[in-house]
Amino acid sequence: MFPSLIRKILLIILLTTVAAYISLPYAIPINIHLGPINLDKNLVRRSLNFSIGTIHIQKDFDLVLGLDLAGGSHLVFEADTQGLDEVVREKAIEGVKTVIEKRVNLFGVSEPSVQVSTFEGRDRIIVELPGVRNTKEAIEIIGKTAQLQFAEVGSEEEPSIIKTDLSGADLKTADVGFDQTTGKPVVNIEFNQAGAEKFAAITEKNIGRALPIILDEEVISAPIVQQAITGGAAQISGEFTLDQAKNLAIQLNAGALPTSVNLVEQRTVGATLGAESVKKSVGAGLVGLSMVLIFMILSYGRMGLIADFALIIFGILTLALYKLIPVVLTLPGIAGFLLSVGMAVDSNILIFERFKEEKEKRPFEDALEVSFGRAWDSIRDANIATLVTAFVLANPLDFSFLHTSGPVRGFAITLSMGIMISLFTGIIVSRNLLRAFVKSKITRH
Repeated sequence: MFPSLIRKILLIILLTTVAAYISLPYAIPINIHLGPINLDKNLVRRSLNFSIGTIHIQKDFDLVLGLDLAGGSHLVFEADTQGLDEVVREKAIEGVKTVIEKRVNLFGVSEPSVQVSTFEGRDRIIVELPGVRNTKEAIEIIGKTAQLQFAEVGSEEEPSIIKTDLSGADLKTADVGFDQTTGKPVVNIEFNQAGAEKFAAITEKNIGRALPIILDEEVISAPIVQQAITGGAAQISGEFTLDQAKNLAIQLNAGALPTSVNLVEQRTVGATLGAESVKKSVGAGLVGLSMVLIFMILSYGRMGLIADFALIIFGILTLALYKLIPVVLTLPGIAGFLLSVGMAVDSNILIFERFKEEKEKRPFEDALEVSFGRAWDSIRDANIATLVTAFVLANPLDFSFLHTSGPVRGFAITLSMGIMISLFTGIIVSRNLLRAFVKSKITRH
């Protein structure tokens, strides 16, 4: 059992080390001036950037803050619903909202706010994108129609582009890939059954000729058809950057907007709380956390000290996970994290109080194992009840009778993530650290 315990402790150390590296800020200033030693530099954390075949992975591990902490983009679109009856108008507006939400999610924005506002016969869609400062790029992705069409080239006597009946409406999926020859980004598309039949007929008819691909009335690529393509798959190539290819895939996947929209307002929103408020909030959280750490040591001695180590590991793992997903962190989200800290400590308190009773009946090591086993039922039930509450607040199924506020959902998401991680640190990390502590105590006796 002892070698198994060592492996588990080493695994915990490895996991914590990796998470701590991810959790570090991008640059840590180091200023040491002691006699002849003069060190003045920044310790920079490297980003994850590598390729495996055609798969390119890039991750900066930066903490993304929400509108209230770091600002973002505020966009207002007005839909053209003139001449539509009430039923059709409502469906069109709901369709626009759905498509914009889909495009925002594909854009990689967490906790966005997309709301419909109707006033004096004007239908507007208000979009707030936390952490997105490039409003131009956001506007192009959200508001663009992305009408895709395939065309044929006319005869040599009359060279002209003739549009076919194959369009973006026949698409099934679109995703980013890389050309195996040039390594440049491309967009791989797959047609539905009807589209595959049309595409096969068009390519069979145009072998040896160019097949222009038109996006929003502009020819973006004109590949030469080498043979009839019957599989229903094709590739859009051109002088794309990786971001351009991603944006095109987003627009094609999301489909065309049900009705045209015009941008009537755009602005970059500053942090509503301000740097000083954020600093005070973080300071208050650190004071509260320090008081919890001191309380555990005063109440449970060396066992409380180990619980504090587990709590620090909990904080490191949580922050690393926020950066990996990434989670757009708002002030309600921070509140959810701090509440999950209390839940993490609560698990250890239940175990330690049970241990006080069990150690009167059995040896120290056996009492510890029994305490974890018998306290688990209470820990499980308490955390499941909180997770159910978080699920209702997050409203992932978008029930109309429940709240859909972004900040409320942010609170629920960070709370539920914190509970999941606290179960790991409270049961796995604390248990194995205490086992090592118990072993050392028996050895000393």
